Amino acid sequence: MWSWVLHRITGVAIFFFLLVHILDTALVRVSPEAYNAVIGTYQTPIMGLGEVALVGAIVFHAFNGLRIILIDFWSKGTRYQKVMFYVVIALWVLTMLAFTPRHLINVFSH
Repeated sequence: MWSWVLHRITGVAIFFFLLVHILDTALVRVSPEAYNAVIGTYQTPIMGLGEVALVGAIVFHAFNGLRIILIDFWSKGTRYQKVMFYVVIALWVLTMLAFTPRHLINVFSH
């Protein structure tokens, strides 16, 4: 059940990020000054932490999506769905351990 809940939450979060991203990118055609102001607000430590959350959501959603595909199309998928969930969590943790320190060093070194 947690896999289902997290997949929906991360999917909705990614959707809203993409919506905001399209809108703020469209500002460049309306007003370059407004675009520069918005981009300036994104270059803060709080947004850097938000980027970690965004990458975490995308990575989980991607790995869990592959798990769902395996459950749907692999004949033994339902038998191993719980094990595959733990593999998704392990891969997510490894990916985030590789990404987070490097990203935060860049965020807080400026």
